[in-house]
Amino acid sequence: MHVQLRPELEKFLHDQVEAGHFESEAEALEAGVARLMLDPAPDEIDQQEITEIRQSLAEMRAGQVVDGKSLHAELRKRYLNK
Repeated sequence: MHVQLRPELEKFLHDQVEAGHFESEAEALEAGVARLMLDPAPDEIDQQEITEIRQSLAEMRAGQVVDGKSLHAELRKRYLNK
């Protein structure tokens, strides 16, 4: 198989090999394809995610939202005790 890549992608693969992450550009490409095989397709959403999205939208429509600063403060308080 012959693969033609854009120059910036070729450079990225070369840099990954030079950094010692892969033995060759072919190995890096294989890793990328393997990752594609393992990751779910972007349009595959399970029923739990659909339910959570619908719940979030309903909360937003009801005005049950928190601004970013308040959320950040609550998370710091809860997890960092600050």
